[in-house]
Amino acid sequence: MPSAPISPRLRQTSKLAAFVAGLMAFVWAAGAETPAGAQGGGSEAAAAAGSIDNEQLEKALQALSWGQFKSVVSAIPKLKADVDAYGPLGWQYVQANYRTYQWRKNIRKLHEPEKRRLAELIQEAREGPGPSR
Repeated sequence: MPSAPISPRLRQTSKLAAFVAGLMAFVWAAGAETPAGAQGGGSEAAAAAGSIDNEQLEKALQALSWGQFKSVVSAIPKLKADVDAYGPLGWQYVQANYRTYQWRKNIRKLHEPEKRRLAELIQEAREGPGPSR
């Protein structure tokens, strides 16, 4: 039985698929060769904690009273800018909906130092004013 000729497009597609598979194998192997101390506990835990932290930060932020919430959000420039973009009506909307609004998407945009600062501010707001305030 004579074999059908292979089209040039099929050859290109198979070459591309082989290249992508090789690239994926290379990337996977490079990740496997990372020293255990550098990857084992650190980056995996950080990646897992990153997504959990966003959700925890969102829930903690939503649990604050309005005054606490507004002071915390006002102290984080990116979050404040997100609300300020809508002017005074933005703050009115936030006041009415901050406990149910999905802040996670805004928190996800923050860099790690900003997330740490947000967590600190939420903790300070929960604890309330200390004797020195």
